[in-house]
Amino acid sequence: MIDSIRPTPSEIRAYRAANPKLRERDIAAQLGVSEAALVAAECGLTTVRIDSDTNRFLERVEELGEVLALTRNESAVHEKIGVYENIKAGKAAALVLGSEIDLRIFPSAWAHAFAVSKTDSNGEIRRSLQFFDKWGNAVHKVHLRPASNLAAYERIVEDFRLPDQSQDFVADSSAPTSDDGHDVAVDAAELRERWTKLTDTHQFHGMLRNLKIGRRQALHTVGEDLAWRLDPTGVEAMMRGGAEIELPIMCFVGNRGVIQIHSGPVARIGVMGPWLNVMDPTFHLHLRTDHIAELWAVRKPTTDGHVTSLEALDAKGEMVIQFFGKRKEGLAERPEWRSLVEGLPRLNTTVAA
Repeated sequence: MIDSIRPTPSEIRAYRAANPKLRERDIAAQLGVSEAALVAAECGLTTVRIDSDTNRFLERVEELGEVLALTRNESAVHEKIGVYENIKAGKAAALVLGSEIDLRIFPSAWAHAFAVSKTDSNGEIRRSLQFFDKWGNAVHKVHLRPASNLAAYERIVEDFRLPDQSQDFVADSSAPTSDDGHDVAVDAAELRERWTKLTDTHQFHGMLRNLKIGRRQALHTVGEDLAWRLDPTGVEAMMRGGAEIELPIMCFVGNRGVIQIHSGPVARIGVMGPWLNVMDPTFHLHLRTDHIAELWAVRKPTTDGHVTSLEALDAKGEMVIQFFGKRKEGLAERPEWRSLVEGLPRLNTTVAA
């Protein structure tokens, strides 16, 4: 074990070498460092510090061709295989609207970046671009695949290389804040009035922000006609039920810097320990179901009628994963999706909030 309060880069590398089968996030947790510190410790060896400017990255990423895009939070990992295309850059927010890779990006959260080359157990070199927030938490990763353009990757790494190639990583000293974890007094009548006047699902977060309340508190307060608790097993039940009828769904996983979306059916569903997994050709999902503290079915009004979402929260009240039925703007929600969610097992309403 590392005796010092903050392990040095050489101590980090030694611990990794001594524990080759441990996942990197587990190694970081055991050492008490961020994942970015783990990556930075390899600078000059297998890692290169690169520019983290989001829009500069978006200007070049399409050159890579087919890649795997990965976005995760503490409880869910969302992977999509495809090409970054139909990119719309922006200072406050950016979009990738490809047929496979679909992202909502918040550039202010992207603070550090690295190009990483790792040799796997088969002797193959795995290359990726990895982006982190100021606390060292991963916001997005781009992994090369056999069909990727290696020459383009090497050009990007060289063009983005920073003068500072330090192996030290110092996380920001401020405490991360959460939009969804606060329980405060709520005026139920005002909440219901604003909620029922929504005309688009994208207005929901703004409503919470204007009322200065968190998502969890809103769900507990608004009333069971608009939000009702489900048994946490409902996520797997929804996936399996949807797979049986090949129902196209939308699956959202996000963090401070990125929300990544899958649109389409899911098919290959499996469970390994606490992990619920989807391993379809272009979509992989790994979800820690034991991290789901609350599961909610939620109705939100739109100009096309109400839409139904399935929302999983962790013990802090933060969003783990969110699902909708896939639909086009201007069309009503699919009745099969609505029926599937409304048929999921409800949690006894006498359970304490």
